[in-house]
Amino acid sequence: MTEPIAFIDLQAQRRRLGDRLENAMARVLDHGRMILGPEVDALEEKLCDFSGAAHAITCANGTDAIVLALMAEGIGPGDVVFVPAFTFIATAEAPAQLGATPYFVDVDEQSFNIDPHRLDQAIDNAKANGLKPRAVIAVDLFGQPADYPTLRSITKRHDLVLIADAAQGFGGAIHGKRVGSFGTFTTTSFFPAKPLGGFGDGGAIFTDDADKAELLRSLRAHGKGNDRYDNVRIGLNSRLDTLQAAILLEKLSIFEDELAARDRVAERYSRALAPGLTTPALGPGRRSSWAQYTLRHPERDRMMAALKGEGVPSAIYYPRPLNRQAGYKTFPLAPSGVPVSERLSGEVFSLPMHPYLKPAVQDRIIDAVMSALLIRKPKVGIEYAFVM
Repeated sequence: MTEPIAFIDLQAQRRRLGDRLENAMARVLDHGRMILGPEVDALEEKLCDFSGAAHAITCANGTDAIVLALMAEGIGPGDVVFVPAFTFIATAEAPAQLGATPYFVDVDEQSFNIDPHRLDQAIDNAKANGLKPRAVIAVDLFGQPADYPTLRSITKRHDLVLIADAAQGFGGAIHGKRVGSFGTFTTTSFFPAKPLGGFGDGGAIFTDDADKAELLRSLRAHGKGNDRYDNVRIGLNSRLDTLQAAILLEKLSIFEDELAARDRVAERYSRALAPGLTTPALGPGRRSSWAQYTLRHPERDRMMAALKGEGVPSAIYYPRPLNRQAGYKTFPLAPSGVPVSERLSGEVFSLPMHPYLKPAVQDRIIDAVMSALLIRKPKVGIEYAFVM
């Protein structure tokens, strides 16, 4: 019987780490500091070392990370926050939770990330309509960093805060500089399916500003001041559990190896599948963390049905743009709309992607895709070094 294919194989990673995960959790159970214990401090230090950011502030989840960054800037009712229309809902949900207005911007056809030219137009349009722009949230969709050099220029010109939503992009880089300090804030998620994922929810905010870091530490703990019963501002209850920090420390120790393995899986996919489908296109000097390997095809539903028939899982990220979500239809978007986001939502589908995808299994997936296209699979012709 053919072995089932996992879309994301978390158990393979667990087997690689072996007793290290259980030992890490046992140490937490022994010292008993379940909230903001020593492993949280150690993780934040290691995250800084990895990303190059001066400060890392962990929190309960990736959505809270964005909310906390917005709170640190005092963003709320009457303020406009520009977000890409093609992404997960959390990017727009965070400003909406604070009473701010998410303004939807179309994405680039190649990278799927927010289109800087469209963003510039949207900012001008918002100002012309009497709105108050305050921030831009750029998403590193599917793992590829957004065009931060251009975005920084735009946000600086308009005096806006730039937040990098790296929930999918942590581990990515631009010209060798890792995601973590491209914006005023960078946020990420440690949801289990993310490239660096825990055994539950978790998140972090990165910044190079020491004062902002201190403010974020207060905001994540009920706005505390000198002690837990000194509440100097309105905050959240958004602290990372020590158990999650202990687990993430072990996973972070092998993260670079896993990123290299993801690169090899993605390269192998692209060389084999480019003849028949639109494969991911990385911008100059970009390194993706490959949270997803996403293809485009105008007959997506037929392709996915054929893959399912061959026992190959696939998924759609995302089936509708944010402006078409029922809870978000009243929020503004540029007069030209978001045609690229609309098109992508009807064409994209993702294949299994994780660092432990063995060549033989990847061949099964490639064969199934090429069969669905009625095109013979070409010779891949590259070696695959599997990380153990």
